[in-house]
Order: sequence, then C-alpha cells, then structure tokens
Amino acid sequence: MTFHERLAQLQEAHDRLLRRPNVKADLGNGLFDRYQYPIVTAAHTPLFWRYDLNPQTNPFLMERFGINATFNAGAIKVEDKYLLILRVEGLDRKSFFAVAESPNGIDQFQFWEYPITMPETDEPDVNVYDMRVVQHEDGWIYGLFCTERKDPAACPGDESAAIAQCGIARTRDLKTWERLPDLQTPSPQQRNVVLHPEWVAGKYAFYTRPQDGFIQAGTGGGIALGLADSMEKAIITQETLLDPKDYHTVYEVKNGQGPAPLKTALGWLHLAHGVRNTAAGLRYVLYTFLTDLHDLTKVIYKPAGYLLAPEGDERIGDVSNVVFSNGWILDDDGTVFIYYGSSDTRMHVATTTLDRLLDYVIHTPSDGMRSAASVQRLTALIDRNKALTN
Repeated sequence: MTFHERLAQLQEAHDRLLRRPNVKADLGNGLFDRYQYPIVTAAHTPLFWRYDLNPQTNPFLMERFGINATFNAGAIKVEDKYLLILRVEGLDRKSFFAVAESPNGIDQFQFWEYPITMPETDEPDVNVYDMRVVQHEDGWIYGLFCTERKDPAACPGDESAAIAQCGIARTRDLKTWERLPDLQTPSPQQRNVVLHPEWVAGKYAFYTRPQDGFIQAGTGGGIALGLADSMEKAIITQETLLDPKDYHTVYEVKNGQGPAPLKTALGWLHLAHGVRNTAAGLRYVLYTFLTDLHDLTKVIYKPAGYLLAPEGDERIGDVSNVVFSNGWILDDDGTVFIYYGSSDTRMHVATTTLDRLLDYVIHTPSDGMRSAASVQRLTALIDRNKALTN
C-alpha cells in the first residue's frame, strides 16, 4: 500500500467515525438514557495530531504522536455548541487539555485544531488533568484541574509518589488561558476541586476534597466547602465537610465533587463520584445529592447507592471498573447531558431531565446503613405494590 492509499483510508475511516450518529440504548431505568457509542475516543483525535503527513519524513505513515485515551471532560455550552474540555493522554502518560465540540451534545464531536496551551507556574506541572469548567457570575470562565508534581520527600527510587494540588486558570473564549496561582488549603493534597458558580457572602466558594496522600484520602476525605477572597491568590483557611465518606457505602474509600452543582428551585443539585473497595480493586460510581439553596453545607436529600455505574464495555480500560464525571450541561428545555469517562479510556453521555433528577433525588430513600434497613424499605415497597393489585 502506498503512502497516499493509506492516508486516504485513514481519512475515510476518521470521517466515518465523526459522522456516525449516536442512538439511545435499549430500554433504560426510567431515569436516564445511555447511548450505543462512546462520544469521544482516542480515534476521534485529528489525524494531523497523530501522524506526520509528509511522505518524505514519514514514508510508512506511522503514528508519531500516539494518543492513548480521551476522558474525564469538563463541559460547557457556548453559542449553541456543546463543548467538552477533554483530558487527552498521550502514549507517554502525559495528559493535556483539548476542546471538542458537537452541535447536539451526543455525537459529531470534533476537536478544535490545536490543544489548549496551558501556562505553567513557577513550579512547572508534570501532569495536568480532569478540568472542571465553570462560568462564574464574575464574568470569567474558570478551569480548575489537578496539577501533579513529584513528591520531593519520596524515598530514593520511588518514582510514583506525587503531590496533587488544584490548578486554576481562566479564559473568555476557551482558547487563551491565564494561569493563576494554585489554590492553597489546609489539606496536604487536593484533588477534584470545583468552583461554585455564584458568590457566597461576597467570596468565591470551592468544593474541595481534603486528602492526606496522593491516592488515599486518609483521615480527610469527603466533599468539603471552603471560601476564598480572591481568585488571583485563592487561599482557603477552613474546609467544612458537607458529604463525608462512610463505612460500607459506594463512597467508603473516598468521594469527590463532579462538576459544579446545578441551581434548582429546590436546592443545589450535585453529581459526585464515590469509590469503594472490592476483591477486584477500586470501583468508581456516580451518585447525587441536593443541598440547601442558602446553606451550601446542608445536605437535604441524598439517595442511597449510586446513580450510574460502569456497564458492559465501560468496565474495560486502562483503569477498569470506573466511571467518572466532571462535566454536565443543563439546557434551557430542562434536558441534562451527563458526560462521563469510563475506565480512564473514553467519553460517554447519558441524557435525562432536571425534573427526573429532582424526582429521583427527593423520592429515592436514603441509605439506612444496615442490611436490615434495606430489607425493611424493600418490604414496604412490595407491600405498597401488592396493595395496588388487590
């Protein structure tokens, strides 16, 4: 096969992938709809990212910049375009951010021509990932992400110990970004930090996850709230825990805020991830809860268990048995697009409505924390259903 024949085949396959319509999966659970295909994969990245297209310097038309995965995207809607700010991971394990846009939010996602050039701080990041994108009422679009650097206290020969903190950048157009100093908190490490979209008592509010170490939450853990006077030098002096991890739940090992919460008439609707231990390793799922409109630390409804867990092919990937979300979009008609990565490999979407999510959060029983309580709730439901047929 000649260079040009191979290039034509690559282009045809790539175009077919980008044009492929997505369809709803078969009968779901009544709460949300999954879709047949992932919405963004490594194969969606432009060919001119992965290949040197010059036959003189790449006569075999082989990949020169390999893409391993596209996942854990922030999300925002701008001028009727559904935009994902994706974590793109190269074969070298380094992640970077890139924007892909869709006209409808469920398919036809195409990457912008260039990835995001994220400025570095005086202490350069080794790796950046998992950006939450928030349009704040101060007029800026903020991106909060995990910045990872090697732990200077690591033992000799330990090349995996790291320190994670919250990087902050802001933009008007998602193309040109201004890097701000990393968030400062009382916690040794921070991951999954999210900016609240509104002022709170004239301050910026952050959902944080206090964490003792890079992997283990330790004595910290849970979703907390902290306030800062400024974004130019964001400093939180106190973190108030609002949603702790708990024994023998889907968030027993650790949990963290997903995207920024959605404001509703009944409260702030949150999407979070929870992690539990299994014989096969850690399992990541998504769950929801509702906080008071005025007291952001007061959880008023929280259904038991998970909202969404990995199914089928979603369970297979670089880090298996994982779903993770840091982006969702609420449309004017009440449709909610939940964007989630599966197994640190690819991106998916699930669609629902705000009314359905609120019905689920408010009317689904909370966790009774004991097997006997679960049986009691199930028995009561069975009795009510039997009464309908008598």
